[in-house]
Amino acid sequence: MRGSALRQTLRSLVGWRPLPVVAFLLLAFAFSGEALAHAVADGDKGYIQEITGVNLIAFVYLGAKHMVTGYDHILFLLGVVFFLYKLKDVGLYVSLFAIGHSTTMLAGVYFNFGINSYIIDAIIGLSIVYKALDNMGAYQSWFGMQPNTKAATLIFGFCHGFGLSSKILDYQISPDGLLPNLLAFNVGVEVGQLLALAAILIVMGVWRRTSSFFKHAYTANVVLMTAGFILIGYQLTGYFAS
Repeated sequence: MRGSALRQTLRSLVGWRPLPVVAFLLLAFAFSGEALAHAVADGDKGYIQEITGVNLIAFVYLGAKHMVTGYDHILFLLGVVFFLYKLKDVGLYVSLFAIGHSTTMLAGVYFNFGINSYIIDAIIGLSIVYKALDNMGAYQSWFGMQPNTKAATLIFGFCHGFGLSSKILDYQISPDGLLPNLLAFNVGVEVGQLLALAAILIVMGVWRRTSSFFKHAYTANVVLMTAGFILIGYQLTGYFAS
């Protein structure tokens, strides 16, 4: 009964007109000035700069918050799971993404290796465009072949991880307790990713049960691609203007 009530409630919110809802959410992410900056909030920034020693709970919270509010990671994750119906497939691709961004985030901060934040965020925007085009069947149409989707998810996961590490390096985290804090932050990122993924799967699951899903799936990915291009343009503009 509870499951039926939940599905009915979600249908009343998104089931009858899913495309406008998806388009609104994607473009709201893309046009939000604060979201485009995708930086740690000022309060969190000051906290990171001031604390020293091992602070596991605090960094778990900061990691989860950063992922849940990380519009670019969420948009890419949406593209990845858009046409995945089996939980084992969702788990495989999300695990590849997690391995990728965890590896470069931890290594980048620990070894003090960062990439210009505008450049890496533009690449992250490109990952969204890439996945949207993949979902639209563009590569098969243009080149007559399908790129390895698992390899692409892992590679772009590496890029997303460098985006995370670049943000952390910008705030000059204390070397005292660095490794435990980084591991805690990464745990928080994974918790945030699971929360975001759960929300995406619930909405997608309801939408897929409607007759409009396949009718509007292509257009939804066009909107997703557009959001990615907007992010690329914004970041490149920031790079050349800075």
